Amino acid sequence: MSEGSGTSRRAAHLELDEPMAARLRAALPLVAERTITAITAEVPAYSGTLTGQMREKIENAVRIALGTFLQLIGRPQASDPSTPLTPALEAAYALGSGEARSGRSMDALLAAYRVGARVAWREVSTTTVRSGLAAATVAEFAELMFAYIDELSAASVAGHADELASVGRARRRSLERLTQQLLAGEAEDVLRRGAERADWPVPQTLTVVLLPRSGLRTVLTALSPHTLESGEDMPGVDPTEELAVLLVPDAHGGRRRQLTRVLRGHRAVLGPARPWHRVAGSYERATRALLLGLPRAGADAPLDTEQHLAELLLSTDPEALADLRAQVLRPLASLPPATAHRLAETLRAWLLHQGRRDDVAAALFVHPQTVRYRMAKVRELYGERLHDPATVLDLTLALALLPAPEEAS
Repeated sequence: MSEGSGTSRRAAHLELDEPMAARLRAALPLVAERTITAITAEVPAYSGTLTGQMREKIENAVRIALGTFLQLIGRPQASDPSTPLTPALEAAYALGSGEARSGRSMDALLAAYRVGARVAWREVSTTTVRSGLAAATVAEFAELMFAYIDELSAASVAGHADELASVGRARRRSLERLTQQLLAGEAEDVLRRGAERADWPVPQTLTVVLLPRSGLRTVLTALSPHTLESGEDMPGVDPTEELAVLLVPDAHGGRRRQLTRVLRGHRAVLGPARPWHRVAGSYERATRALLLGLPRAGADAPLDTEQHLAELLLSTDPEALADLRAQVLRPLASLPPATAHRLAETLRAWLLHQGRRDDVAAALFVHPQTVRYRMAKVRELYGERLHDPATVLDLTLALALLPAPEEAS
């Protein structure tokens, strides 16, 4: 809202006598009505909408605008130049805010200002010419009136922009809160209320992606606009690099491959797709995979947790896995560590390859006779337990992630 505007200063040099001002004030209701009729006919966005209270509101705004203008040019020169404009500028600002709240751009309102200025000037000029106002004064009057309309338009634009900024800030806060609630695993009814407040369309699934913030903007441009981003950094494995947390909607099924392609080259970690209200499980799995340092399928490929389910399962309770391994490998405990490891490694390959000696030898890069010798020693140590399904299951689990010899010792 401007104070001491150019319109106000220029109006000080154009004063109407009281009879002329009275005639123009008397014409205001008719001018307002004709202006609204023209706007309804010529601005498609308002066609059929300017009825009832809305029409009365706009007509009142037109009357305020024209009345303020007449007050401006009819005031004593010594008066405060900013005061007469204040009500009209406030009304114009409110109109712009209202358009933003209604979800409309400024295009329709600015078009309405142009139509309104033309119609209002046609009606006002008819009155001034009939009243014998000099041509030079009429021209100055026109210039002043259109400058005034420009100020009103600017006030509406400011109202529209401020409203959008305010709504945008509030929505961003709501989205950030919803993201934290999702990652914390809040109840579904809480999450649904949060989604409504944030005006966020609920998807079928959400998939968590962890990636360095250095690549965040590039990735976001290729994802759904409804992707959520955590407002807080999470520490990465590299202490110099912070990671962003993204919640990507509906990246399940075949669309997971597309997401994987988008993430290539960004050292990302890709959690599983989960029903949207259970995405906390995707976050927990992705963070665990990151901390475990699981291998990637390629140098620039993301770490896809779906390709490491066995490792993730076996890492859920490291102490239980260590106890199971110690228990099932007890028959090897009396052997030198290197020998015990070779036999355990051979037993693991034997279980995985279902006893096919040549396949076991190829996997271990040894001669089949070496496999035969080692397995004879294993059978001597384990006896009939190698034929017990429960023992075979325990051995398979315990040996699935067999440590290196130095770790085994």
